[in-house]
Amino acid sequence: MSSSIAPTHVAARPRKAPRVLILGGGYVGLYTAMQLRKRMGRRDAAIVVVDPRSYMTYQPFLPEAAAGSLEPRHVVAPHRRELRGTTVLTGRVTAVRHAEKTAQVTPIEGESYWVRYDHLVVALGAVARTLPIPGLADVGIGFKQIEEAIALRNQVLNKMDVAASTWDPEARRRMLTFTFVGGGFAGIEALAEVEDMARAACKDFDSIDPEDLRFVLVEASPRILPELGEELGGYALEQLRARGIDIKLSTFLNSCEAGHVKLSTGEEFFSDTIVWTAGVKANPVLQQTDLPLDEVGRVRANANLQVVDADGVVVDGAWAAGDCAAVPDLARGEGQFCAPTAQHAVRQAKHLGENLALALRGEEPLEYRHANLGTVATLGLGKGVAQIMGVKFRGPVAWFFHRTYHMWAMPTFNRKVRIVLDWTTALLFHRELVALGSLQSPRAEFIAASAPPRPHEALPTPPQARATR
Repeated sequence: MSSSIAPTHVAARPRKAPRVLILGGGYVGLYTAMQLRKRMGRRDAAIVVVDPRSYMTYQPFLPEAAAGSLEPRHVVAPHRRELRGTTVLTGRVTAVRHAEKTAQVTPIEGESYWVRYDHLVVALGAVARTLPIPGLADVGIGFKQIEEAIALRNQVLNKMDVAASTWDPEARRRMLTFTFVGGGFAGIEALAEVEDMARAACKDFDSIDPEDLRFVLVEASPRILPELGEELGGYALEQLRARGIDIKLSTFLNSCEAGHVKLSTGEEFFSDTIVWTAGVKANPVLQQTDLPLDEVGRVRANANLQVVDADGVVVDGAWAAGDCAAVPDLARGEGQFCAPTAQHAVRQAKHLGENLALALRGEEPLEYRHANLGTVATLGLGKGVAQIMGVKFRGPVAWFFHRTYHMWAMPTFNRKVRIVLDWTTALLFHRELVALGSLQSPRAEFIAASAPPRPHEALPTPPQARATR
């Protein structure tokens, strides 16, 4: 392991190798650490990665994990397995004082402590951009982490299970109404895959028909998938509407208290499932640092992925990339910044690892430049849209390109093989449509078994006659 980190005080000096502290273990954190370790041994650099999760989630595969096409564990990369020779701290970064080159780490349990470093990599990514909408924090669910994808899948299948066993038509309608807010890539892919799964699951229910399901998309802008352009975005809109999905454009969610959805158009309905995918923002913990931020809260960076102040002066020993960084997009021209996509994050991370190695050897870093190869999106099993090198694709071909690209981009050979095996198994035996909602409350059955039995005289009395369903 790299040099030890004292959990109760600032890590002691001297040490044998310069310490690189990487804040965040997502795309940028994982790939930067892997690339730097390839270029430099333990005696050349001590690498420390801090993240509240012990794994990296490959977010483009979350819709397929939610739909049962992929095993959830196969779309994450465990830090400790993939980052051999690196110290992994499971906790949250709660403050950074770069002037003193120290960062505060708050573990899952125990008191916070400070860690010294020589080079800092800010890879904290983005979080859901929520709004102060009444009820959203109480009933909404995000879609950025694997836990949320699993919860959404269990929620949809559990609601179908319960609805199939209830007589109340209003309750059934509420349970079988699934609302998604946000028409970008995350929202459209999650909606399309989950809707595809739910309609396929109807085959296993004798009391739920596909027509009983209601999927609603609420989007504030007048179009969906704006990154794909009007033609492909319009095609995706037509395809989703042809599947019976109720898409409400130029519409805002006003409130959703207790599942009572109120839209800006005046329409109201009840929905037990509300998924929020309406954009992201830079991790708010950046406000607890002395690093230079832009007007939307991102760390300012130059094309070398070095942190710079408002005048463009390099902040010594600080680097940043990914969704939390404002990185110039040299391929698009002056004044443009790299979009918050997995494609940029993975490439920036590898480039950052190379630049760190150069800097530690006393050499000059190189500029990051990457022209967008294209954009792909899934619309469910065997359906998709894509624009690759200026060529537009629709249907199964686009869906194939989506799977191929993201399988190639998934880190580690181990995970690539497992994903291909998952797809092959789902193709031969159909995807798994079992709900495991009790995972969210594993002690419920034990608590029920521990409860005292009801007295015999308190047993309910059935009515004289009751129609069977």
